[in-house]
Amino acid sequence: MSSPSKKPTTEESSAGVIHYYRQTEPAHSLLPSIQEELTTLGLGAECAKITSIATESCFNVQLQEGTRLDDNQVKILTWLLAETFEPQALALETSFLTASQSNDWLLEVGPRMTFTSAFSSNATSICHACKLTPVVRLELSRRFLFHCGQELSAEAQKIIKSMLHDRMTEQEYPTPLTTFDAGVTPQPVQIIPILEEGRAALEQINNSMGLGFDDFDLDYYTNLFKEKLGRNPTDVECFDMGQSNSEHSRHWFFGGKMVIDGVEKPETLFQMVKATLKSDEVKENSIIAFHDNSSAIRGYDNVKSLRPTSLNQAGPVKIGTQTLHPILTAETHNFPSGVAPFSGAETGTGGRLRDVMATGRGAYPVAGICAYCVGNLQIPGYKLPWEDETFVYPNNLASPLTIEIDASNGASDYGNKYGEPVIHGFTRSFGQRLPNGERYEWVKPIMFSAGVGQMDGRHTAKGECEKGMLVVKLGGPAYRIGIGGGAASSRVQSSENADLDFDAVQRGDAEMGNRLNRLMRACCDLGD
Repeated sequence: MSSPSKKPTTEESSAGVIHYYRQTEPAHSLLPSIQEELTTLGLGAECAKITSIATESCFNVQLQEGTRLDDNQVKILTWLLAETFEPQALALETSFLTASQSNDWLLEVGPRMTFTSAFSSNATSICHACKLTPVVRLELSRRFLFHCGQELSAEAQKIIKSMLHDRMTEQEYPTPLTTFDAGVTPQPVQIIPILEEGRAALEQINNSMGLGFDDFDLDYYTNLFKEKLGRNPTDVECFDMGQSNSEHSRHWFFGGKMVIDGVEKPETLFQMVKATLKSDEVKENSIIAFHDNSSAIRGYDNVKSLRPTSLNQAGPVKIGTQTLHPILTAETHNFPSGVAPFSGAETGTGGRLRDVMATGRGAYPVAGICAYCVGNLQIPGYKLPWEDETFVYPNNLASPLTIEIDASNGASDYGNKYGEPVIHGFTRSFGQRLPNGERYEWVKPIMFSAGVGQMDGRHTAKGECEKGMLVVKLGGPAYRIGIGGGAASSRVQSSENADLDFDAVQRGDAEMGNRLNRLMRACCDLGD
């Protein structure tokens, strides 16, 4: 942290994108984890080439065209971006990373330029509150300088890049950004000719866009548009159905007929579960069951709680009373946590929190629970007698040890950024070859996420939709995430499906989740 910061000038702060560099300490595990990954993939010789890694962050600040920051605004922005106890570790247009030899390699990754990130949205809101109105976008990128004795191979660089950024939501910046204009022209909306070509037209877009529709989906949507709606869908509608109307969201299988060994069972899975609600005692105590995002049992009347005096600005709170019902919801996020453990567990937590918020007409999250079940951990240097080193795992799934570590980090990371504590959980690992030769193991992991919350007694029923009501989608940018949903999870995973598997994993956006929660809390606090 020795490089001096450069004093900003108003001339520099009038450029299209200005760069504030902040020196950071690399994580202790960064170099060892990269070396371990290279060794695992047969590139052990590349490890010795890397002698050390230096890191820094870059705040890419875009100003409104034709505007500049005056000296006072520059001083405020510098104060906002600098580390509190190390202000000298911030510099304008001067990087702290200096290549010492020709073999050194600089890598910078950051958010895709085509979308404004939640970080930028929050950062610009803070800037505007501090009278920095010329700031229209502020994105954070990460810079890595690899000091190398010899030049890294292209294959090693490719592997390192894949470890250090998510290619779905981020991209490499070969040079410092001068504009956020990606030069991308939006494609025109296309009409899918189902009326003219039938299911074949839907199959074609399913294959070309990787929507993850299975045979049931193809038949269902073909019939929906051809027979019921009598019109052709757009590619936008098909894409939205691939994300929103999948098995993951609708649970078609739970309500479907079960045929086992050629014999149809008398009850569906949903009917079997709902049978527990038949007694009068249970009905009296149950507020919500099997028809909403969470379950709720009868709580208490006249509960004292802190209520805001204003819903559109900061202000004092007051003590009020309300009827509060406790909520519990739980789900698993197994397949995504196997493909991309951090993101999979992160969105397992985020999706479950969304369910709590959306219970009834709106509810309040309180605390979370996380649990993991994986195969043999095979911890280096910690050999256990029952672990079989000959076990082979699918190449599109992470190893059990990686899942255990990264999934736990992902779930906790989302909860921390969102503002919900994880207060309970468990973990198990198991894998064994039975005497008959059969292998028992959690090859595809279990990531279990549960949460408790509370709901105002006036908000237990969602109410009926009425003509003229607006349908509003809230949230972050629409990447190719969640495509395939439950269909992808139920499909046999293979290297041929690796890209579709990657698309099927959602990406967490805890900052946006926090903003949605604040909006939902405000709506709930409105009362009636």
